Amino acid sequence: MNKDEKRELRRKRLMENKAYQTMNGLTRYMDRYYLDALIGIIPGWGDAIALLSVVPFVYFSSRVIKSIPLTLAVLNNALRDVLMGMIPFFVGDVIDFFHRANIQNMQMIQGFVDGDETIIKQVNQRAWQSAIVLIVLLLFIALMIWALVCFGSYLYSLVTSIFL
Repeated sequence: MNKDEKRELRRKRLMENKAYQTMNGLTRYMDRYYLDALIGIIPGWGDAIALLSVVPFVYFSSRVIKSIPLTLAVLNNALRDVLMGMIPFFVGDVIDFFHRANIQNMQMIQGFVDGDETIIKQVNQRAWQSAIVLIVLLLFIALMIWALVCFGSYLYSLVTSIFL
């Protein structure tokens, strides 16, 4: 069995994996049918649901492909999507409409499965950058949650002072 046959057999085995099939379904519904943007309308919960849709991508990249750089790139992309989706006044929902994180994650994973040297090299070069960006994105997400809670409290106190 030559190298190309081994790669094709590995590719076929990976594509038959349940997590891979789940990722394809999530990509179709969340990004191609714009479900990510639609559920983002639900304040807080929509972004949490969108973040949960990344679990199969993280599992596949970390446990099946076993690539730390790919996992970091997938997490970076997902957290960036959540942060942009959290921008209030429907701005985040409009951004979610155009920023298709699941499609981007699927392309990176597909590149690894196919052995695309360009994608593999690109993801490996971004490994450290992704780790730093992940930390910064987690801090921004925490800051955004804090700001939204403060803004909600302010609106609540404003409304209660008007009606009481």
